[in-house]
Amino acid sequence: MLKVAVIGMGPIGNLHADIYRSNPLVELVGVCDRVEDRAKSAGQRLSTPHYFDAQKMLQELSPDICSVTTGGFEYSSDHYEPTIQALEAGCHVLCEKPICNEIDKAAEMVRVAKDRNRCFGIDFNHRFTPTARLAKTWLDEGRIGELLFVNMALWIGKQGTFDSPYFHLKALNPHSVDMMRHFCGDVAAVQCFAMKASGREIWSTASFNLRFANGIVGHLTSSYDIERGHPMERCEVAGVKGRFIVDDMWREATLYPAGDLVKSVYTNPVFGGYRDFNDTFAERINCFVRQVADGAKPEEIDGSGADGLAAQKVIAAGIESLQTGKIVEIN
Repeated sequence: MLKVAVIGMGPIGNLHADIYRSNPLVELVGVCDRVEDRAKSAGQRLSTPHYFDAQKMLQELSPDICSVTTGGFEYSSDHYEPTIQALEAGCHVLCEKPICNEIDKAAEMVRVAKDRNRCFGIDFNHRFTPTARLAKTWLDEGRIGELLFVNMALWIGKQGTFDSPYFHLKALNPHSVDMMRHFCGDVAAVQCFAMKASGREIWSTASFNLRFANGIVGHLTSSYDIERGHPMERCEVAGVKGRFIVDDMWREATLYPAGDLVKSVYTNPVFGGYRDFNDTFAERINCFVRQVADGAKPEEIDGSGADGLAAQKVIAAGIESLQTGKIVEIN
């Protein structure tokens, strides 16, 4: 049985811990948060040793897997240090998204994982759904044919005080970009336009034009200005043989074969299907556990740290484009 620890005991960290506790392949051995009340509360609720210092927990417990679910500036600045600590302590690490908005630090996280031969994953939970897996199967079976374009949209209503004008672009779009890369490959160039909706101080709605390394084109619309009562996500991938659409992560996937009036539809079942957003976390976390338990190589991890770094490079290029008005190439 693999030993697991969680660093960062906010709502997401507690969710990770709960999911680990229900997984028969692992034992939750410790939780950590530098905010003492959060660490104590989580430890008491979970009947698990709690720590205020990640390094001390790693040294004393020697976990096999560590979730890093910290926050920080722009949602991700606190991911770097505990991830490096956990990797250097010999842990496989599952890190919340974004991997890190500082590209140099994100690259260092990926490098250390590679040097230590540790599995390093990012919580790209949107790709870990029956609809996304089915769409990927259609793609791999050649039912879409040579790819032509991808259209992605993700929007939620989010108000509040934000760390920077670019918070929405950095915090929401790791999921959007990962879905596009998951289906269509690496992005080569980015052009971004954005607006600040009425009363906003952040770039709250944005439009990205993308050119992929394989030559196809794509478009991404993201927004913090539409309430969640509406559908919140749509991914369309088209090729010469047809196209598919994934609606709302797990709700529905539809295949439209070219020249055929009969379409194929998968709809999330009422009984036995996904109940809520937390189920996407469970599938993603349990997939990481299974891969580690089965001895997967670091480069085989689904939703890897390298994928997280690649997504952040696309977002950083979009912000540069927004600032300069130019198309930005990604190295």
